[in-house]
Amino acid sequence: MTPYFTALMHEMTSRARGAARVLAAAPDATKSDALRKAAAEIRTAEDAILAANALDMAEGRAKGLSPAMLDRLLLDATRLAGVADAVEAVAALKDPVGDIIDETHRPNGLMMQRVRVPVGVIAIIYESRPNVTVDAAALALRSGNAVILRGGSEAAHSNRALHTAFIAGLDKAGIPADAVQFVPVQDREFVGALLRAQGQIDMVIPRGGRSLVERVQTEARVPVLAHLDGICHTYVHSAADPAMAEAVVVNAKMRRTGICGSLETLLIDQDYPQPAQLIGKLIDAGCEVRADDMLMELDARTVSAEEADWGTEYLDSIISAKMVSGVDEAVTHIARYGSQHTEAIITTNQAAADQFLATCDSAIVMHNSSTQFADGGEFGLGAEIGIATGRLHARGPVALEGLTTYKWIVRGNGQIRP
Repeated sequence: MTPYFTALMHEMTSRARGAARVLAAAPDATKSDALRKAAAEIRTAEDAILAANALDMAEGRAKGLSPAMLDRLLLDATRLAGVADAVEAVAALKDPVGDIIDETHRPNGLMMQRVRVPVGVIAIIYESRPNVTVDAAALALRSGNAVILRGGSEAAHSNRALHTAFIAGLDKAGIPADAVQFVPVQDREFVGALLRAQGQIDMVIPRGGRSLVERVQTEARVPVLAHLDGICHTYVHSAADPAMAEAVVVNAKMRRTGICGSLETLLIDQDYPQPAQLIGKLIDAGCEVRADDMLMELDARTVSAEEADWGTEYLDSIISAKMVSGVDEAVTHIARYGSQHTEAIITTNQAAADQFLATCDSAIVMHNSSTQFADGGEFGLGAEIGIATGRLHARGPVALEGLTTYKWIVRGNGQIRP
């Protein structure tokens, strides 16, 4: 690693550690006020932010970014207003820091409490979506953490403009700008420095494509909170209401194809009464359906699915579709090919729904709902730092509580251990 990157990493993490100490002791009112002022600055800077985004979009088109990637990159007035709204929503959430998780009174008079505290210094490495700059900053600050943001080169102009507006709000509230730092270089070598910064970075969170997440999970020497793919499934049970199934499935796939909660594999029960209409609705909406042999017989417009399709996150107007014999086969297929992100069952049969929800081992499981709801804002969390699919610390949409840990506080009156 070059001396410059080493020095830059040490400088940023040192400043972040100092800011983290300030945030850990900051009153709830101070943090929420800072976020409201940050949201106001984002609204005030709308013209500058959208102009910066227009530069990123033009460069993205010139580089041949896919429509899904361009959709992730795009900011317009409505989306930017939503970004500011999300910051205000986080400001209104209950502060988790200081919450008593549980309390025990021992026979010797000692009182023991587990209390939520910030993680400390968090590094977030992400691609494409400039709203992550603000969502991550807001959630980190609200939960008392300092954050180092490293965005992708494709959104460099947008990210810098959003970061400038955000820290202007912090400054007005008396919060140190070091609490939310943006990495000024795009070199991959600096990412490696962050991943190996034991003792300086407390947790790293990657948000982006498979290559980014795999690299972080492989190289990191600090704890990682992540999901690799969003291979989301919807199982249309034999007792599904056809009108509901068609509306939910088309929304889950086609509302926004480039988000991680987008439906990628459709499983249809062999006894569902209207499979051809369901497949037809997707095709009519502009979706390519890669189907198994049974479903291909129902619509000549389908394409034959290959083995690789069952484990593919398309992030595009493409879906794989398969006929299954019941709940057990649907859950078995999901366990084999899925990424433990988000799965849904569409049915009016409560017993079938309960079986699916209990046996499908994913971070989010749904009944009669579009997988596009796999989003922290839709869960009432204000925003999210990402969807975690691991089994430790946090799972599903990661928001304020997911960015805290805990410590034990023991209170006594002179006890000594015999």
